[in-house]
Amino acid sequence: MDLQLDGKTALVLGASRGLGRAIADSLAQEGAQVITVARTAENARGFHHVAADLDDPAAPAAIIAAVRDAGHQVDILVLNSGGPPTGSAADTTPADFAAVMDRMFNAQLSLAQAFLPAMRERGFGRILAVASTSVVTPIPGLALSNAVRAALASWCKTLAAEVAADGVTVNLLLPGQIATDRLTSLHAAMAQRSGMTSAEMTAKSLAAIPARRLGRPEEFGDMAAFLASPRAGYVTGCAIRIDGGLTASL
Repeated sequence: MDLQLDGKTALVLGASRGLGRAIADSLAQEGAQVITVARTAENARGFHHVAADLDDPAAPAAIIAAVRDAGHQVDILVLNSGGPPTGSAADTTPADFAAVMDRMFNAQLSLAQAFLPAMRERGFGRILAVASTSVVTPIPGLALSNAVRAALASWCKTLAAEVAADGVTVNLLLPGQIATDRLTSLHAAMAQRSGMTSAEMTAKSLAAIPARRLGRPEEFGDMAAFLASPRAGYVTGCAIRIDGGLTASL
């Protein structure tokens, strides 16, 4: 299937590794021009790179200026950021939430609002937000991630209905257990809390996945590429799970 991404320009956040890099690679393989955003250019493989740290409140404005100064229009915006520290709901403070809101919510909103008007004017746009299956079923020990990603998910769902008639779709990608450095670190933290080894924690996790394996980053990236394409023009306001059947709900 030709995804018809030739000539489309994608801006992918957190694109130097993990799920962001997988998305950038899949989009590039399908012919899109990919602008990567990450703290450094290390491992970034887009045709244009913007160095930015989303922990810096000034980062969204700098990213927007860099893209526009280079003369690029953004057809596809991939909202993605690193996950926050682990922790229980009972121990998570307002200060903890404030520390991650700029990176995981405010920066995403600012970028979407900046590039959205031109998408609507052209009659084509794709906004994809990398979230987590925690927006469907909260994950124990990830109170910060559960709450902040749920806020972004609700905002995206609301936006999707507002812009659908203008040819702009807004969808969520919900990764389950995908083989990335982030998952390795989460398993290590969970193992430490439970008194298990990391290997034992990984084995326990695999046993709970109907597919009995971790997801491959490229599988996640390929789903993103489809949703970003003109072929997926009637898919919007959806939360798509890439989790091997792990989430125990419809």
